Amino acid sequence: MASQARWLGRSRVTRYLRWLYKIVKEEDPEAIVTYVNYPTTEYLDLPFLDMVSFNVYLETRTELQAYLTRLQNIAGDRPLLLTELGLDSLRHGELAQAQALDWQIRASFAAGAAGAIVFSWTDEWFRAGSQVQDWAFGITDIDRNPKPATHMVRKAFVETPFAPGTDWPRLSVIVCTYNGARTLRQCMSALAALDYTNYEVIVVNDGSTDDTASIARDYPVRLINQTNQGLSAARNVGLAASAGQIVAYIDDDAFPHRYWLRYLAAAFGRAPHVGIGGPNLPPAGDGFIAECIANAPGNPVHVLLSDEIAEHIPGCNMAYRKEALVAIGGFDPRFRAAGDDVDICWRLQDRGWTIGFCPVAVVWHHRRNSIRAFWKQQYGYGKAEAQLEDKWPQRCNAFGHIGWAGRIYGCGPGLANLLRQRIYRGVWGTAPFQSVHSSPPNLALSLLAMPEWYLVVALFGVLSAAGLLWEPLLLALPLLALAVAARLAEAGIGAARVPVMSRTRGRERLARWLVTSFLHLLQPLARLYGRVRHGLTPWRCRAAARSRLPRRWSTAIWSARWQEPEAWVRQVREAIGCGGIRFSDGGPYDRWDLEVAGGALARARLLIAVEDHGAGTQYVRFGIWPKCSNAGLALIAFLAAVAGAAVTSTACTAAAVFAGATALVIARVVQEAGRALTVFDQAIAGLAKAGGARRT
Repeated sequence: MASQARWLGRSRVTRYLRWLYKIVKEEDPEAIVTYVNYPTTEYLDLPFLDMVSFNVYLETRTELQAYLTRLQNIAGDRPLLLTELGLDSLRHGELAQAQALDWQIRASFAAGAAGAIVFSWTDEWFRAGSQVQDWAFGITDIDRNPKPATHMVRKAFVETPFAPGTDWPRLSVIVCTYNGARTLRQCMSALAALDYTNYEVIVVNDGSTDDTASIARDYPVRLINQTNQGLSAARNVGLAASAGQIVAYIDDDAFPHRYWLRYLAAAFGRAPHVGIGGPNLPPAGDGFIAECIANAPGNPVHVLLSDEIAEHIPGCNMAYRKEALVAIGGFDPRFRAAGDDVDICWRLQDRGWTIGFCPVAVVWHHRRNSIRAFWKQQYGYGKAEAQLEDKWPQRCNAFGHIGWAGRIYGCGPGLANLLRQRIYRGVWGTAPFQSVHSSPPNLALSLLAMPEWYLVVALFGVLSAAGLLWEPLLLALPLLALAVAARLAEAGIGAARVPVMSRTRGRERLARWLVTSFLHLLQPLARLYGRVRHGLTPWRCRAAARSRLPRRWSTAIWSARWQEPEAWVRQVREAIGCGGIRFSDGGPYDRWDLEVAGGALARARLLIAVEDHGAGTQYVRFGIWPKCSNAGLALIAFLAAVAGAAVTSTACTAAAVFAGATALVIARVVQEAGRALTVFDQAIAGLAKAGGARRT
């Protein structure tokens, strides 16, 4: 009962159900254990269960389809069982009951449910020893005489998950491979066994030196061999060779569910999305290390704006309408190993198109099976992040991290959102659907999982080592210990909260926790190495190389062509964006319109004022000034304070070192501010030239 769960609290109910689960598993380790959940206790987090079960009574098709999608996202890699569905024929009539059960069953299996149970067989029903007489959910009456629903239920179950005679569109499955012989045969076998009649398989062999080509020739596929040109180029080759209306991409180390293409095609038929992706799950039996890596951060994951709309779908399981990919020119060849899937999603969304997510279009994706392979993969992802930040500066924050608008589906949360969940129960606990709402992660705690945290640790390490020159700097040792301890705590908590930990015990659980915690520590370090090696550093400066003197100044344009004041801001904005410079828009309380970051330490701001002078003429004023960032001011103040303290302690060497460091940081601030000012200067000059206006 929802009221009992509310009375006892989520934690106590969860502990009790886990205790029952362990009792059953001790008696029969092979038994499938589940808990039948009513929507009013949807918020219960029960990752230890083998199957997710729900009673769902929704009386419109659209509501049921939307909620089934939500339940599949909640279920994740576990089967979803609908343990009760139906309609009361006493209030709605027997014909309406039959029609409702028909679409309820079909919708359940079309959404990928593992099974559905109709409530109930007969109208004869007892509760607490008394016969229930005010409803009739049975598909037979009290005397066991069939209702119209009996035939409908039988027919619906026979024809699921897809009705016979459906006109399926032509699909092209593209597999791009480079030295993928180890897993390619499994991929090819699964593709050959797909339950779909109207599809082709194209294998693009991107210069492999192993047995990839010979393995592909053993299957009914179209093989295209080429010299190694990278993943995006290979995907474009497959796109050009495809004959399908829809092109589906799968990696050579993945293999699909039997109904993969049917679910994708059905999803395209229901919505006008230009792309649709699905989950990629780690297969069983890959070994201890691969299983730990599957529960570590850094695996390919989807980002959802809602239960059905995606912001990003991973490249190992994505499908697009061919005409949409052709319209934007295909994949960007600069992305040779990773990042191409993020780039293609953004380019499609910039056209105003949407990308969907189908939680039952499943592929199984092998994770890396060694620590070394995991390191190499994460290094490659760091490189891809540098390439994405270079191409899409507006989609990244000051640290160069992508500012996702949606929810990232991955492994268990760490410290950042450990205690930031609220349960919506409704007034007096009356909400029919009581779900968990997560607040945005704590920014300060989120820093612990960022690659740049290791730079903080390194800084404290250097200061502590400098204590050999000047003893007061040994005060940095506690800060170093705190920074390391916080990172270890974040990794340990993140590893402990992955679902597999609740399904293991004893030494196995300890071993998994230790290895997974180590991977939580290793992943951001590998990512940092890849980012720094390819130019994505906190001290990067993407603004103009030429630098102005950092001071407040103003300029103006006399224009004979009248425009809305907002249009002048937009034009400056577009001119800056075309140069690949990251900028920010002023908010409703800001006395500035645009801000350009010269780097991590300084920026410049722009204020525009427009005067109308009649006959369509305008005098446009541009006020520009530099601004040191809070991080820059804090760093200068810290270094200067340490240098001053060293002087008072007559520690000449330390004073010189920190005074020099202070001077270098100040010089860097001046340089970054000047570069940011130059960006505005060049944009305004280009605006005046393009519009034939006179600059004063």
